[in-house]
Amino acid sequence: MAVQKVLVVDDSKTELMFLTDLLQKKGMQVRCAENAEEAFRSLAEEKPDLILMDVVMPGQNGFQLTRAITRDPQYADVPIIMCTSKSQETDKVWGLRQGARAYITKPVDPAELQAKIDALG
Repeated sequence: MAVQKVLVVDDSKTELMFLTDLLQKKGMQVRCAENAEEAFRSLAEEKPDLILMDVVMPGQNGFQLTRAITRDPQYADVPIIMCTSKSQETDKVWGLRQGARAYITKPVDPAELQAKIDALG
């Protein structure tokens, strides 16, 4: 599966800019959401090939949002990679248990992110 469309969910404008720039340089189309509400609105407008998900956000956190998306039959096939500052092993295990396919800690290493994206195919 070639990833063309990516939804980046993060409440940090800096992270959104960094990840958007990184993915666009790889030829991907990027949409951004700063919270769960925006993420669901974006999903309804256009289903992405991949979601990059932050964990620490106001309102619904990334773990809760990942669980909601992966349990929705309409979006269950969209892979989610968590990109977060939460670096404890228990956080990683919990993220994967919520349905994420991969877990990366910030600062995001571009090579690691690309390897995780490539591994989805």
